[in-house]
Amino acid sequence: MGVEIDRRTLLSGAGAAFLASLQPARAAQLKSASSLFVSAFMDNERQYGFAILDDKGALIHRHTMPARAHGFAWSPQLGQAIAFARRPGNFAIAFDPAGGREPVVFHLPEGRHFYGHGVFSADGRLLFATENDFEAGQGKIGIYDAAASYRRIGEFDSYGVGPHEMILTGDGRTLAIANGGIRTHPDFGRQKLNLAEMESSIVLIDSRTGDLRARHVLAAEHRRMSLRHMVHAADGALWIGGQFEGDPASAPSPVYRMHEDGETQTIELPVRARRLLSGYVGAVAIAGDGRLAGFSSPRGGGVVVLDTETGDVHGMQESRRTSGLYGAARKMGGGAFVSSNEDGRFGENQYPIHWDNHLIRCDIS
Repeated sequence: MGVEIDRRTLLSGAGAAFLASLQPARAAQLKSASSLFVSAFMDNERQYGFAILDDKGALIHRHTMPARAHGFAWSPQLGQAIAFARRPGNFAIAFDPAGGREPVVFHLPEGRHFYGHGVFSADGRLLFATENDFEAGQGKIGIYDAAASYRRIGEFDSYGVGPHEMILTGDGRTLAIANGGIRTHPDFGRQKLNLAEMESSIVLIDSRTGDLRARHVLAAEHRRMSLRHMVHAADGALWIGGQFEGDPASAPSPVYRMHEDGETQTIELPVRARRLLSGYVGAVAIAGDGRLAGFSSPRGGGVVVLDTETGDVHGMQESRRTSGLYGAARKMGGGAFVSSNEDGRFGENQYPIHWDNHLIRCDIS
């Protein structure tokens, strides 16, 4: 079964208020920061946690957790971030990256597990999370009340199997959800149970009612592509990254663009870009005022940046085992994107830990 962790165990592992546990220099560094990065990690002793870093990628604090986290959600209204357990975990933790409040742990009901992603409503009052009803094999979107210690108050369908990343679109109401199409069950760990008949899709859902607004399924020749991550570009289009369930050598391009009218196209890439992604996108980020979309690949060992207006390659960078990716509104230091990898690199810094798939930036000023 999935890892089940009670509140006492998780809080004893995660600790209490950040500031109380920090050395004076680290506490001052945290208090003076206007923005912070957060990412999950595993250390060399295979202990899990998440880390707080300043806007230059300098490590401020490591926060231990008894199991592996995956992605994060951030609410500027609440000043809280959410760390979601990696599939098939059943817990999440809400915390203040600036260290002013105790963390809040919440769990899924029996029969559900997280897929590692979620997003806040535009006003910060509700948290939506991608989940699995694993006995029925159906994707669900859990709804949580942020003002009531993230009490679960409802759910609606994801209209697909294996919902992964979910984002709030520009209208502040519509949820875009990447249904990866892969059925799993905690009894079988992370084994993929339906590859022969998997069907991946992007769905648009009204976050207030749960009503389906649109559903877009990949063409038959892309059936083994599991759509996982996406961003919203300046022109309203969604840029989507997939993960191919087959021989990487025969993988189609794992990059797609869905226009506001629903038309979805595969972005064909030059040879080097396809090699850097190797049929597997680990994270997608937007930068340059919505004009640049970055796609990372731990499998291919690099980052490919595309112009969101033309679809052309803007830049490429080789960096083995890279997945975490953040895009700035404008250039930051060496470029528009900050990345991390499983070998311990975070931006320009190197650490003796292994960064997990995703990172977020939290503006706290």
